[in-house]
Amino acid sequence: MKELLMGNEAVALGALAAGVSVVSGYPGTPSTEVIETVAKRNDGSVYVEWSVNEKAALEVAAGASYAGARSMVTMKQVGLNVASDPLMCVNYIGVKGGMIVYVADDPGPISSQTEQDTRHFAKYAKIPVFDCSSPEEAYELVGKAFDFSEKYETPVILRSTTRVCHSCASIEVSESFKPKPAEGFIKDGKWVIFPRLSYLNKIKLEKRETELKDVFSSFTLNEIKGKGKIGIACGGICFSYVADAIAGNEDKFTIFKVATPYPFPERLAEKFISRVDKIIVFEELDPVIEDSLIYLLGKKGMSFEIRGKRTGDVPCAGELSAKIIGDILSEKYGTMTVFENSSFSSRYNSGSVSNLGSDLQSNSNSNSNSNSNSNFNFNSDSKADLHSSFPPKPPARPPVLCAGCPHRASFYAVKKAMAGKKAVFCGDIGCYTLGNAAPLNMVDTCLCMGAGITVAQGIGRADDSSVNFAFVGDSTFFASGMTGIVNAIYNKSNMVLVVLDNSTTAMTGHQPHPGMGITVMGDVTQAVDIEKILRAMGAEFVRTANPFDYETAVAVIKEAADKKGFRAVIFKAPCAAIVKSKKSLFVKKNDCIGCLKCIRELGCPALSVKDGKAMIDRDLCVGCGLCSRICPKKCIGEEAIDE
Repeated sequence: MKELLMGNEAVALGALAAGVSVVSGYPGTPSTEVIETVAKRNDGSVYVEWSVNEKAALEVAAGASYAGARSMVTMKQVGLNVASDPLMCVNYIGVKGGMIVYVADDPGPISSQTEQDTRHFAKYAKIPVFDCSSPEEAYELVGKAFDFSEKYETPVILRSTTRVCHSCASIEVSESFKPKPAEGFIKDGKWVIFPRLSYLNKIKLEKRETELKDVFSSFTLNEIKGKGKIGIACGGICFSYVADAIAGNEDKFTIFKVATPYPFPERLAEKFISRVDKIIVFEELDPVIEDSLIYLLGKKGMSFEIRGKRTGDVPCAGELSAKIIGDILSEKYGTMTVFENSSFSSRYNSGSVSNLGSDLQSNSNSNSNSNSNSNFNFNSDSKADLHSSFPPKPPARPPVLCAGCPHRASFYAVKKAMAGKKAVFCGDIGCYTLGNAAPLNMVDTCLCMGAGITVAQGIGRADDSSVNFAFVGDSTFFASGMTGIVNAIYNKSNMVLVVLDNSTTAMTGHQPHPGMGITVMGDVTQAVDIEKILRAMGAEFVRTANPFDYETAVAVIKEAADKKGFRAVIFKAPCAAIVKSKKSLFVKKNDCIGCLKCIRELGCPALSVKDGKAMIDRDLCVGCGLCSRICPKKCIGEEAIDE
């Protein structure tokens, strides 16, 4: 049957159709929906879990594979850093059941700290990588990746990027989801990676790399299309962009689509090079295909110019698009009817781009006698039309903590408790990273998940004159915070840990975690108590408070700040997005003096100014009451919300 699927949903259903038995992962945009789709479409025969972090998730998937089951682990590109330890080892040992490591890269970046390219990791770990160019291809590649993994006894990295992950397509999917039978774990000694075995397996990996270069040269999704003398090498979503950009001008180009960037299909690449006079490479994110072509030319002693990111012809950072590629091709290789008859026209801006295509056609006709290899551009008028044809940029809307977010109350309590004292506030990855914005200004550092705890320790070692705080969310506490806490207690670090417990993984869509007492499969389980864990680790000062109890929250922080050693405060209140409010607040206009303290100090999006006085948006307010507690005139009242 056909379904309209997001790319991540296509990966999930492709895995189910291919007989996956175990799926694990850690939520991280743009990969998150794979696990959620498997959980939603699962009849109970497939085990799925949100693991505490990517390292644990990858190890769960590897164990299942050792027992002969097909498994998949999901993460975003920076999550692969967390999983790198087992990733680097599992390929030396090998797998039995097919194992896919699904990694979603984030060009832009749109929601990440880095623009790192997973294809580098694949080469580094000597793990084959398949690159998705569309949701339809993602669905198809999952099954091929499982088959390939079992045939060569290797994990396979299935790489995607944000636009593939979150774009949609109509895909014909299997109606039968049944896990492939597994024979169970066999005690044959191959799963213990002694140094001697590592040495022997390294030799096998090097030999396999050479073999796979030929295998991938015959792989159906690696292909050469067209007969033009201008060669375009591309992979992933850039293949789709190129197809849109050259629509109507296909005769000028020969396209080399690379679906398996490692090991690189060299024999097919040689055939591509022999057919063209010049080559330009489009890819996200790094020049992986470009470097592979340059290396091949050097190895073969061939002289040929390759243009792309290395030559500055293609942007070295950020996303590409059909428009960017079309502009580059027109500038480098002459006037083209970019976008004419293009699927880009109908997909993104029907009407205006089609008209633009006609304008460019007229311009193209006026230059019809020009050599196809000459270097001339759109004329200035066409360029002006090009930019005016697209919608204006939307206004800047910086992300903010939600109205009623308990993190705002927590940050405010710490800020007030530490007023006049020297303090450093180390943050982390999650909703609470937004505490760095004015007027709170309460996040001084943010490196990666769990790092706030250890960064605070390092700052304290360099300068013991300040009180060093580290903020960590409840989900991140389980994911990667506990290691840093143990380190702080063991090494007698002088710091205050503030656990912001809102009872969910809020930033990525409210996924369950070990502290919630429920699994993604809906099973009630033992909730893991953060306070008990801290005490079990050896923390002697542990306090729990509701951050909306303003006076108590400030007092608890003052008490912690006056102590020495490792101290922990747990601010516990549910996420405003998952608790239905039964009340709203309003400003008593006659009593308000217009001091605007509530607005200046809290930055709540439900608060605004009207006629010089504070105003509360009833549709946004969730009735947390924080503004009423700090109002000097107590002019903020409560009212019930109609059911």
